[in-house]
Amino acid sequence: MNSTTAAAVQYRLKEWAAQIRECQNRPAGMSVVDWCASHGITKADYYYRLRRVRQVCLEDLPSETPAQQTVPPDQKATCGYTAPNGCTQNARLSCMNTRRRAMPAIPESF
Repeated sequence: MNSTTAAAVQYRLKEWAAQIRECQNRPAGMSVVDWCASHGITKADYYYRLRRVRQVCLEDLPSETPAQQTVPPDQKATCGYTAPNGCTQNARLSCMNTRRRAMPAIPESF
């Protein structure tokens, strides 16, 4: 990939990350479909963009990061990571019984 293409991809991903953060901070009671309609994108486009941004964030995670970790249910699990490109990610963890799987949040600096 040449430098112009790489810059265009990075710019697009930054725009998408901003849209995703905005959607995640939408007013209570507003659905993703309603938010997408009011911003001129389809639900399919929103979820495609969300998937691509998450994929790029996950690619920056070091390979030694465990895919799963066990956290006692009474503890709040968080972690921080600074990617080689400078992104700071605060992982959100979703509970699956007593196992929790790390899902990085979209970094503000992305």
